[in-house]
Amino acid sequence: MKKRTRPDSLMSIGLDLGDRYSYVVALERDGEVRYDGRVATKLEALVECFSQFPARTRVVCEAGTHSAWVSEALKKLGVDVIVANPTHAGRALAANGKKNDRLDATTLASLGFGLTHLLRPIKHRDRKAQDDLAVIRARHCVVRMRTQAINAVRGLVKTSGHRLPSCSAEAFHHAVLEAIPESLRPALEPLVEQIEKLTASIRSYDKQIEELCKRYPETNRLRAIKGIGPLISLAFVLTIEDPSRFKKSRDVGAYFGLVPAQHESGESSPQLRITKAGNGYMRDLLVAGAHYVLGPRGPDCDLRRFGERIGARGGKKGKKRAVTAVARKLAVLLHRLWVTGGVYDPFHQSKKHKHAKAS
Repeated sequence: MKKRTRPDSLMSIGLDLGDRYSYVVALERDGEVRYDGRVATKLEALVECFSQFPARTRVVCEAGTHSAWVSEALKKLGVDVIVANPTHAGRALAANGKKNDRLDATTLASLGFGLTHLLRPIKHRDRKAQDDLAVIRARHCVVRMRTQAINAVRGLVKTSGHRLPSCSAEAFHHAVLEAIPESLRPALEPLVEQIEKLTASIRSYDKQIEELCKRYPETNRLRAIKGIGPLISLAFVLTIEDPSRFKKSRDVGAYFGLVPAQHESGESSPQLRITKAGNGYMRDLLVAGAHYVLGPRGPDCDLRRFGERIGARGGKKGKKRAVTAVARKLAVLLHRLWVTGGVYDPFHQSKKHKHAKAS
């Protein structure tokens, strides 16, 4: 290990974060390595390591499991921390043709000298928002566990030549007990009991989310849209956190990966699938809201009419494209209501067009 620093130097440090150990490479502008070594991914060890570097130091790391608390700790030491978008940083790291912790840390350190725009730096949410968002993510985990358990029960019953009645996930533990074959009850009744407990946990999370919405009054404005409840509105607010980060509301659709990818070359411009960039869970929630808007319980509104027009001309994939388009519109509308403080009008566009024709 090499270890040598000068208090008047301007360094760029690449930090390749690992679960147990992280690799640190510190470079000066002339490319000379001033530090090359491994450190435990623990608060005390990282603080001890980075305390030896001068104040005029830049640290570059990739966004990941540990990047939030690590960047917060390093900023308290007075260093400039850049958290790179892993998608864009991955391209720079892959360009080496090789991959190991030391080489990745060295590449990140090199990019810290004026090429940080290639990394598309991200900003982590504050600790309070992270903690509140953890409630939503924990609920999502429990919902997936319940879905997997329900599918397992239904599948095991089918192997015996029987079929369980259709019902909602919330009512599953009540509706299927009598329909389970006698021979399978010793195996499946304990699983149904676990499903009941998971359902109770989900209800508890839903109550927590309702309470959290009171801390974020902007969610009330967003919930005026039919199909947008406490879960989607709170997740949207916490995921974006700062609405001013988007110059235009339409940029939110691209942020959540709901816009088609582009690959134009000459006169060729093929129609591609959506990018699916950004937060996948938030995108799924927006899609769920779009399904409600276009579903049998969705009320008549501009959003529904827009989706129906897309679906009518979309051919075999019309419904899927309509859902995606409405989800994108929802993202834009939610952001617009948030930043303007306006009141949701389900027929705003229709009235606007009617007024334009009349004039």
